[in-house]
Amino acid sequence: MSLKQRYVFLLILLGVTIITYELTRSFPETRRMNRVEGLRALSPQFTLEKKPLRILGGSIHYFRVPRAYWEDRLQKMKACGINTLTTYVPWNLHEPEQGVFNFEGDLDLEAYLRLAANLGLWVILRPGPYICSEWELGGLPSWLLRDEKMKLRTTYLGFTDAVNSFFDHLLKKVVPLQYTMGGPIIAFQVENEYGAYATDEQYMLFTKEALLSRGITELLVTSDGRDGQGRGGVKGALETINFQKVHPEHIKFLDEIQPERPKMVMEYWSGWFDTWEGLHHVFAAEKMAGVVEEILKMDMSINIYMFHGGTNFGFMNGGVDFGRPVAKPIITSYDYDAPLSEAGDYTTKYHLLRNLFSQYHTEPLPELPSLQERKAYQPAVIHKHLSLWDSLQFTDKPFKSEKPVNMENLPLNNNNGQSYGYTLYETTITAGGILNSQNNVRDRALVFVDKQFVGVLDFKTHEFALPDGEGKRTLGLLVENSGRVNYGKVLDEQRKGLVGDILLNNHILRDFIIHSLEMKPDFVNRLESSDHWMSMRHQPSFPGFFQAKLHVDGSPKDTFMKLDGWTKGVAFVNGKNLGRYWTVGPQQTLYVPAPWLHKGNNQVIVFEEQKTDGKIQFTTSPDYGMTVDVQ
Repeated sequence: MSLKQRYVFLLILLGVTIITYELTRSFPETRRMNRVEGLRALSPQFTLEKKPLRILGGSIHYFRVPRAYWEDRLQKMKACGINTLTTYVPWNLHEPEQGVFNFEGDLDLEAYLRLAANLGLWVILRPGPYICSEWELGGLPSWLLRDEKMKLRTTYLGFTDAVNSFFDHLLKKVVPLQYTMGGPIIAFQVENEYGAYATDEQYMLFTKEALLSRGITELLVTSDGRDGQGRGGVKGALETINFQKVHPEHIKFLDEIQPERPKMVMEYWSGWFDTWEGLHHVFAAEKMAGVVEEILKMDMSINIYMFHGGTNFGFMNGGVDFGRPVAKPIITSYDYDAPLSEAGDYTTKYHLLRNLFSQYHTEPLPELPSLQERKAYQPAVIHKHLSLWDSLQFTDKPFKSEKPVNMENLPLNNNNGQSYGYTLYETTITAGGILNSQNNVRDRALVFVDKQFVGVLDFKTHEFALPDGEGKRTLGLLVENSGRVNYGKVLDEQRKGLVGDILLNNHILRDFIIHSLEMKPDFVNRLESSDHWMSMRHQPSFPGFFQAKLHVDGSPKDTFMKLDGWTKGVAFVNGKNLGRYWTVGPQQTLYVPAPWLHKGNNQVIVFEEQKTDGKIQFTTSPDYGMTVDVQ
């Protein structure tokens, strides 16, 4: 064969290879022909196509990572030796209003799963409907709470009807992506940690059947922590366990209830989450790696939760129940002290895991993908401001009510209520005296008299004295939903705003005008384009919105926003809600992903409650505050 003939032959071979790859990627039927038996749990080891498979899993949630970075994060996962991606599905993002579904852009679950497949990762999908995950209301949509009789995570008809409608839309998207149909999904999790809730014996059976009846055919699993072990299972699903440190009695329990079946840690907690007014939790890398090694030596499968935590962008952080009705909100960062940092950096944990997991592969692991560049941009100087009161004209029409109405029951968003953000309640008073919330503020209220700040009501402070004054005055309570609790037995009680009567001198206040400040993108856009902004030459009033320009030369780079000299609020870049900041910490910076920036001037808007120093700073390093070791 001549050199020219060899060249032509190689070109033809390359063409056939490319066509075969594209056919395989585009048409799962091509892959399906080679698939006979999916993941099975019929012996002490998982099998796939009758061959042993040890699941080396890692959790990355698509909804906590900008879509432009999905591939970067998954490639880094693959390079660490992970063979299986696990992800939750957040119902509250996918169905923000009842019957209105969103699976596009950053919520394109199908694209995320196909990307995992193209990178050679299996998937364990955890579709809920409840997901916990330190996410707002554990992923359940707040409009469920409009029903005063609602019983979440039970077979209460109002809940199961809503779940059925959501699963109708969700599962038709993922059924074709199952392993036996050529896709990457090898298992589905039924609900999530129900053993710690366990209020309805029929609920897990309902959830399992909701999956099976819609075409789910892959292996089913459940997962529970130590406090729920043995109470969250359902017949036909493999029970798995969640923990951070090995407790032999809990491993033994799995052996007893499922003899000669595979054992798996569905959530091995690589770090921990943080709450506002607390410390940043860290879990020593060497300890983490030691426990992972111990698990693998016991011939168990594992899923690292989290492998990469990402960010609770917007108002989507959950809250921790500390006993009725006290709750502490989760911070914006979900770094979790995970092996891959919030911004996608390698950590000591990552390298220790990579060394460990490489021992369970017969081929060398992929080379490490390069890191994203970062830049400390020049400070953005505030040049305009707009008071809260002047911004009300850009909100939905105010609602008049004799009594206070909680956020969820406001006649907004096609009668789905208000889910997130702030609500302003205004009424008329004719005297000063003792203002008493009767603990009906959820979660924190800034109190104003004639637009002048006079105090705060929250879980800790239920009353204070209003100043005396003459004539009629306007009392305002700006109430923030700080994040609905995501775990525990108080989920049904997570209505926000004013959830009952407020007293002044023991008299019930009536006749409210209620303004919703959900701060959705359309509101931010209306705000940005308005001509009502004032120059900083005029003294700003608080709370208020503050505008600045972040100038980017060349290709945008990741950065962290630092709001020294500010107090508490929310930051937006080019209309994207970066999340909350609060000087009480621990978190002191907000992650700004490069894909959300563009060359030239970028619009920055900050809603600040109490004070500003007139500029917004940027840094290359996150500041998560003082640390505390996870015990």
